[in-house]
Amino acid sequence: MVRNASLALALSALAIAAPVSASAHPESAGEPSRPLVIAHRGASGERPEHTLAAYELAIDQGADYVEPDLVVTKDLVLVARHENELSGTTDVASREEFEHLRREKTIDGRRVAGWFAEDFTLAELRTLRVRERVGNIRPANTAFNGLYQVPTFAEIVRLVRAKEAETGRTIGLYPELKHPTFLLEAEGIDMVDLMLRELRDLGIAPDAALYIQSFEVGTLRRLDQRSDFKLVQLIHPEGGPVDEPDMRYAEMVSASGLAEVAQYADGIGPWLGYVLDPDTMQPTGLVERARSEGLTVHPWTLRTENGFLPAALQGEGGPASDGRYDALWRAAIASGADGFFVDNVREFVELVETR
Repeated sequence: MVRNASLALALSALAIAAPVSASAHPESAGEPSRPLVIAHRGASGERPEHTLAAYELAIDQGADYVEPDLVVTKDLVLVARHENELSGTTDVASREEFEHLRREKTIDGRRVAGWFAEDFTLAELRTLRVRERVGNIRPANTAFNGLYQVPTFAEIVRLVRAKEAETGRTIGLYPELKHPTFLLEAEGIDMVDLMLRELRDLGIAPDAALYIQSFEVGTLRRLDQRSDFKLVQLIHPEGGPVDEPDMRYAEMVSASGLAEVAQYADGIGPWLGYVLDPDTMQPTGLVERARSEGLTVHPWTLRTENGFLPAALQGEGGPASDGRYDALWRAAIASGADGFFVDNVREFVELVETR
């Protein structure tokens, strides 16, 4: 499907709490007036990702949903990190007291060295401090390094509920379960059980403003069998689900692939290059094909910086400077997708509300 390699690589880099009676969509009265704004790891263009500060800023800027990637601690607490390996997003590598926890693990077929959330108790993890993951592209965010702890999922829920009470808005949550097959097979940790138990304990019902997402098929099928929460199949530009070695992600966006996804999921979260043709920036027809199967479409990820934009849309300055992102964003909106994962919430909200 992806023919223009350089543009495709650039596009790939563009890579709840709600009242129990809340609907799946914060704008439940009729059709939404604009695509859903899903704050990708919070307002991660302006604060280190997966921090309470990033989530709160995203909500203040108008996000409909905030998206935490969930990993798990040794004592089985769900916490928000981009990956279960912690050295890219915390100061763990500088903490001598945790040197004994350094490990090498094979995760989804890839050998990874570092410190892993599942080897830390929550108390140990709370002594770490968060740092910006892509400081070369977001140097301003490094000013916040060391200020924040790793939040638990329950804390994010409490934050969302507090902001709902403050604003009168319904604010959705869009958690992703990270590496559930690895955690189950290698560590004996069942993230499906943990997720469903946590939602029950927090009083979050299936009709809440909540989507659960995963790149893995079996995880979503188990969630579908055991609950009525809304589920989203994430679709990567390369490879296939780690738990389905004979399946390719590219096959999921075909008519037959979408029909199969619709048997267990309510929507898809595709890489943006599946929605916009990499050569022409015109819609590929995926949105219409998915809708014919009753699936919502939430592509990822819209960002402003040159380092995440196709070469043709990059502006002056280095990778940290903003490019002509609005051209790509307008093309994405024109595809008719139901919502978008965005790092720069303020800019996206301004664009969709003034177009």
